[in-house]
Amino acid sequence: MRGLCYHPRLKGSGHNSRSHRPLRKVFFLIFTVSGFAGLIYESIWTHYLKLFLGHAAYAQTLVLAIFMAGLGAGSWLCSRYSARWSNLLKGYAVTEGIIGLLAVVFHPVFDGFVNVAYSIVIPELGSTAAATAFKWGGGALLILPQSVLLGMTFPLMSAGMIRRFPLRPGETIALLYFTNSIGGAVGVLASGFWLIKLVGLPGTIGLAGIINIALAVLVWRFAGDEPETRKPAPIAASPGEHSADDAMHRLLLAASLLTGFASLIYEIGWIRMLSLVLSSSTHAFELMLSAFIFGLAFGGLWIRRRIDGIIDPLRYLGYVQFFMGLLALSTLLVYSHTFDVMKWMLDMLPRTETGYSWFNLGSHGIALAVMLPATFCAGMTLPLVTYTLLRGGWGEGSIGAVYAANTVGAITGVFAAVHLGMPLLGLKGLIAFGSAVDMGLGVALLWWGWKRDGWRLPALGTALGVSAVAATLIWVQLDPHKMASGVFRLGTLLSPVDVDVVDHRDGKTATVHLTQQQDLLSIRTNGKIDASVNVTGGGKVASDESTMVLSGTLGLLLNPQAKRVANIGFGSGVSTHVVLTHPSVEQVDTVEIEPAMVALARRFRVRNELAYSDPRSHIHFEDAKTFFLTHNEKYDLIISEPSNPWVSGVAGLFSVEFYRLVRHQLREGGMLVQWLQLYEVDFILVASVLKALGSHFDHYAIFAANDGDILIVARNGAPLPPIDGSLFQVPRFAGELARVGINQTADVEVRHIATKELLAPLLARIPIAANSDYYPVLDQNAARTRFLQLNAGDLIALAAVPVPALELLGVRLAVTDTTSITASEYYRASQLYRAATVLRDASTAVPRRAAASCAEPAVRGDKIDGMLNVGMAVVPYLRPEELVPIWRWIETQPCGSQLNAVENDWLALLKMIGNRNSKEMTKLAEHLLQGGGLTPQRTRYLVMVAMLGHIAQRNKPAARELWSRYRGEIAPDAQSQMLFFILAAHSIAP
Repeated sequence: MRGLCYHPRLKGSGHNSRSHRPLRKVFFLIFTVSGFAGLIYESIWTHYLKLFLGHAAYAQTLVLAIFMAGLGAGSWLCSRYSARWSNLLKGYAVTEGIIGLLAVVFHPVFDGFVNVAYSIVIPELGSTAAATAFKWGGGALLILPQSVLLGMTFPLMSAGMIRRFPLRPGETIALLYFTNSIGGAVGVLASGFWLIKLVGLPGTIGLAGIINIALAVLVWRFAGDEPETRKPAPIAASPGEHSADDAMHRLLLAASLLTGFASLIYEIGWIRMLSLVLSSSTHAFELMLSAFIFGLAFGGLWIRRRIDGIIDPLRYLGYVQFFMGLLALSTLLVYSHTFDVMKWMLDMLPRTETGYSWFNLGSHGIALAVMLPATFCAGMTLPLVTYTLLRGGWGEGSIGAVYAANTVGAITGVFAAVHLGMPLLGLKGLIAFGSAVDMGLGVALLWWGWKRDGWRLPALGTALGVSAVAATLIWVQLDPHKMASGVFRLGTLLSPVDVDVVDHRDGKTATVHLTQQQDLLSIRTNGKIDASVNVTGGGKVASDESTMVLSGTLGLLLNPQAKRVANIGFGSGVSTHVVLTHPSVEQVDTVEIEPAMVALARRFRVRNELAYSDPRSHIHFEDAKTFFLTHNEKYDLIISEPSNPWVSGVAGLFSVEFYRLVRHQLREGGMLVQWLQLYEVDFILVASVLKALGSHFDHYAIFAANDGDILIVARNGAPLPPIDGSLFQVPRFAGELARVGINQTADVEVRHIATKELLAPLLARIPIAANSDYYPVLDQNAARTRFLQLNAGDLIALAAVPVPALELLGVRLAVTDTTSITASEYYRASQLYRAATVLRDASTAVPRRAAASCAEPAVRGDKIDGMLNVGMAVVPYLRPEELVPIWRWIETQPCGSQLNAVENDWLALLKMIGNRNSKEMTKLAEHLLQGGGLTPQRTRYLVMVAMLGHIAQRNKPAARELWSRYRGEIAPDAQSQMLFFILAAHSIAP
């Protein structure tokens, strides 16, 4: 490996003349753009592989490891062979070109590989372990060739530049390190925030490939401008400088390896720590990764002007390593304050698009505040190690050797942090361990020269390092209340006064907390509540319980013969438990990717006992796609309860590709029950999910679990059957439903709010693609809608519109002769139904009042508004025969027998709407519209009634003409907006 030695005081090179300085700057610019494209690959590969591996954390781990392994292998190849190549810049151009070509074909290769893996290979493997090994191995092979080539770029460019511009080689290395890193930091942000949104994963990686090909052409052109550079003869080290002995060479390569090991431990630890502050969304990860790279970049920039003048670079490196470990350890001290900064930021920022931009900038600032001090030091280490070897006589091959050793350490650090450090040591222990490695390395470098420099400084460093680590482990405590707060959502911080943190685990993929507030026990993943349950048995239930119970029961109410059930996502375990209360169910496979979730959920045993103790219950720790393919079983019912879509990787469980897989895993007539929250999201993103699901299922119906969650039940072939009321006779099953206020078939049916047929015309007009793995519109936008606190509750408002739209449009029919609905605190429509029945009963019990003079204003009031208010309160919720006594009651009230013609028309209109007579109600509504003199409320109501009547009669042109005439005069309110959208879409649909 010993070859060329470059001395900082080397003079005289035609290539370093002023005339060639612009060309040198061009090469630095090219390497900046190369870094931009290179980190796009790391970001995009993470997106691709999380589709294949099933979880973002695993994808990040594998991409980091293979990316680093490839970089190391490429660097090692250069260290062995680059000294024999006459024109390294042309070699660099060829490497960039091949990288670009591989990027251009990456998507079709990946797609073909995944299709073969899912359809042929994985189903034949027969075991989870074999499938996991195949997936990790296959994923590694997909990105390894490009990673190796990327690893060759830095040594080739560095050595090529030093050959061409040999003056100040240390500055050249540091500046190349800076330009490549700063380009990479920008590339991560550009990819995550703009390119994927604009052109999807295929377009983004293809664009990066085109950039590499363009750079290859440029470098080839400039490298060809001059005759091939010849390798200078080796130059001996200057007197007083380190000689190139084997012991120092091994020491420096070990230093490179260990600093890479520690740095990746920091990265994994900081990303987990900051996920609790910034969230675990894809964009938050990209901000954190960018901040990490920015620190490396500016460390390289700072050292570039100083490195060639350092007298003793080995001792200098010892100082840097020691202070890097100390600064990394200090992040545990400042970590608690980042929650306060996030709270302050959310309190100050408006929930607008501009506010979201500032939120991301502030989040990036928080990540920089945590990472920058230590990564700034890390950015100096490789230039220092490389320069020390260069001036020590080890030649240009040392560039690749250092880079290779560093990446071997980084790979080891990734796997040690994820699979050992995080579960065994926890966050604090993991960061402390990494800092101990760096400080220990720094002290070792200082002890190396103790005979020359004295023993006091190394001894002091040893004592200080040991004391710092010990003091941190003993006295620094990470605040569990702040960590469990999910401050990034609403800017709130939990307090020990209000909430107890019962337990917490730092799992491989997430940090899970268990908190208790009065009667409610909550399980939280990276600060986000995934489930809350009242575990005392008394008091009111949590709103989450209605979602969990209905998730487990709704599919069985529609398909009571179901025997094999799969449940995606364990959460609190309540859904699995509820399914097992059905006596005909023979097996329930619950798929959960994080073991810590299942471990902590044992505290819910009073509500989830069967999930653990029933022999029919089987819990599998893997991702859903791998589980279905490796087990290759068909199910009667699949329940999907993943986390919120803004969590990185979760949006893949709402994609076209996932629903295709689910459909394949269902038996004939089988059903999918899909949970989806309507808070922190807008209807456009909900539409992307419905389009994805509808592309593989012939029929689906939407039920409201509460005012914030929906359950989509999908089926192929025949439409969904009616609710089977016989299951309310099964005591334990019915008891679970009764706990959340569902006591009869009607209590389920009133939650039926939409069907595929009802929404299809509206979805066709919404300009958003179906959510796809390769065009992840949900993943790209869900974090934004979370910040903006948007809500798609207009969809649930369909159950409470002031007209019986769902019946007239064929969504549902009355299921009983007499309306009787249990009012639920968490479902407004059920309260409106209950109120209507109270008014119905009162109208039959109140005796006829004595007549009064209509001339008295207090008696007369506005009769139309009075009738309209009563009509809107009862007509949508009661059957026609139940409305008869109410009309009789109105007619017997003071002035009821003295209605004028217009008032009589309004009463007749309400009666026709109550009778579900679409033809007559349309005529009366249009007649009243023509009369003029209407208030905005009355106009809105009449247009709604008339359009509804026309659509029910399939007279789309008349509905369209009505909408065109009046759309400018009405302003739909929150209660009626979705209905107007649907009616307008139906009027335009072919």
